[in-house]
Parts: sequence; structure tokens; C-alpha cells
Amino acid sequence: MIHRKERKAFGDYELFLIASSPTSNIKFQSSNMAFLAPVNGKSPKFGTNCFIAPNATIVGDVITGNDCSFWFNAVVRGDVNYIKMGNKVNVQDGAVIHCTFERNATNIGNNVSIGHNAIVHGCTVHDNVLIGMGAIVMDRCEVHSNSIIAAGAVVLEGTVVEEGSIYAGVPAKKVKDVSKELLHGEIDRIANNYVKYSCWFRDINEAP
Repeated sequence: MIHRKERKAFGDYELFLIASSPTSNIKFQSSNMAFLAPVNGKSPKFGTNCFIAPNATIVGDVITGNDCSFWFNAVVRGDVNYIKMGNKVNVQDGAVIHCTFERNATNIGNNVSIGHNAIVHGCTVHDNVLIGMGAIVMDRCEVHSNSIIAAGAVVLEGTVVEEGSIYAGVPAKKVKDVSKELLHGEIDRIANNYVKYSCWFRDINEAP
């Protein structure tokens, strides 16, 4: 069997590909690492069984529960205020969680999915919530349990999302209630799946 080693550029990465012929077992080794850092003497603290992708950024006063995951290019900045989250929270690729200096911290409950490129800023998100891809949840919002923020929605500052509701649009408004099928088939399914997905990346997990 012939083995060959290749070096390829991939964005900010340098990937070392080890390919086996005639089969194609390819192993990736990234030169990037997750950026985990203290700010003003406060460092991120993680629960058990968490996953942190190699290029995620998590800094400052961030406290997580168990089974949380932080995916590629996710940013969690607990620099100007604190960020707390419960168990089984997934922060998907490119999502940003931040807060507001001396005003609004960010609190996130259990079983919460924050979709690709979403922004969660200085607000409270209760248990069993799905925040869709590209959605924005602004300061002083309160997203009650068993709710869905639709992809691309903009939840304006101070909005209270009713329990068991779907909010969509710009600005986001309630469009309907969350059915039992959506609660289990979307909110629970996605949160559980991301715990499973994390296991596929054990070899590159940057969690301390």
C-alpha cells in the first residue's frame, strides 16, 4: 500500500493530508487551536463532556454546564459582562454570544441550540430553545422555554418571547405556537444530535 503526505492551504489552516492508496483514509491535522483566555482575571469554566472546535474563541467570564459544544468559528466573549449557560447547549459554526458592559449579561438555560451565524447578545434564553441560523437576539430580550426563533429573525431589544412560541421576521413577531412534534422533533432532536456530533470530533477536541 502506498502512502503519501500532502500539505495544502485551507483558509487560515495548513492541512496535512495522509492519504492511503488505493483506499482513501485521510487524516487531517490543523495548525490552529481554540483560543481560550482570561479577561480581567476571569477565565472560562467548562462542565464535563464539552467539545470545543480548534478555531473557536471563548474568553473571560464564561461558565458552562455539561455536554456543551462550541463549533468552528464560534465566538463567546465574556469580557464586558458574564455569560452563563446550562447543560447541553450547542453554539454552532460562526455564532456569536456577547453581552453589554455594566448592563446586560447573557444567561442561557439547558437544552439550547444556537444556529449557525446567530447572534445572542445581552439577553436571557430559557430551557429548550432553538435559535435558528442567522437569527439575532438583542439586549434585554427574554426568550421563554420551549420556543423557537426562526432563521433570520431579528428579536428587538427588550422583546419578551412567550413560552411555547415561534417568532419570525424582522422585527420578530409571534407566528404560531410550538407543537409537541416541533418540541421533540426539532428542539430536543437538534440538542441531542449535537451531543452525538461532538463525539465524532474527539481527536480534535480543545476542551480543557
